[in-house]
Amino acid sequence: MTFNRRRFLKASAQASAALCLFDALGVQAATPFSSIQTAPRLKAPAGSVDCHMHLYDDRYPAAPGAKLLPPNASLDDYHQLQALLGLRRMVIVTPSTYGTDNRCMLDGLARSRGQARGVAVLDQSITDAELQALHKAGVRGIRFNLSYGGADLADLEPLAARVDELGWNVQVVAPGNQLVELESRLQRLPARLVIDHMGHVPQPEGVNSQAFAIVTRLLDGGRTWVKLSGPYIRSRSGPPDYADVGAVARELVRRHPERLLWGSDWPHPTVATGNKPDDGRIFDLLADWAPDEQLRNAILRDNPVSLYGF
Repeated sequence: MTFNRRRFLKASAQASAALCLFDALGVQAATPFSSIQTAPRLKAPAGSVDCHMHLYDDRYPAAPGAKLLPPNASLDDYHQLQALLGLRRMVIVTPSTYGTDNRCMLDGLARSRGQARGVAVLDQSITDAELQALHKAGVRGIRFNLSYGGADLADLEPLAARVDELGWNVQVVAPGNQLVELESRLQRLPARLVIDHMGHVPQPEGVNSQAFAIVTRLLDGGRTWVKLSGPYIRSRSGPPDYADVGAVARELVRRHPERLLWGSDWPHPTVATGNKPDDGRIFDLLADWAPDEQLRNAILRDNPVSLYGF
């Protein structure tokens, strides 16, 4: 008994020392779907919004042919990330996993007590009454995922016209080369446009690529917003700074900070479970991309509050 007690006390002392070391280094245990995390130095202004996150729940079946099948990622799990980053508001995006089944996203909206807005995936069978019900629930946009499926591109213009009447936006995620093919259609959309993940600008071409030129032309038109999210998706230089994608982000900030948004992309569904990014470090990258505090406040709070109607 004495030996066991001594081992217990020794283990407790070692654990306490480890926690003290983590605190000294500004590191804390990982939140779900994140790596061991650096506590962010960046302080988010009150009212900041994470404009891109997903929820997964196996109560809702995956759509036939779904390519991404992540494990359950709950709102309670996500609240741990919010606590780390100092955020309360979020935009819940229906992932490609569920096709046009928006129940998981709507469940998250219902449990978020006004702190969330939603982005749905729809097809043309949606009725006007159903659109009104989605609006009342907090939905403010629709998404076309051209990377992993979930929506039919033939529905783009008809649905854009309908949701524009509600003041919603149309969110598009597409490989950079597909933006080249879609530019003229996107320019003509009646609704406001949101481009995910910095347009998936390819690397190493970066700011010299056709995709980046198209993203900037769309921004120049005055009705497009771009999400500064998922730097790990296209980066070749990799963590912790994702310097190649950072160059794209900084140029976007230089050109049009008034129509940029920030998103965590939690739970990072395109990244393998054992290789999730450090969310604290990724949040801090915004200070490098947008060194001016006033511009950061616009990206984190003012722009999304205006676009999503918080």
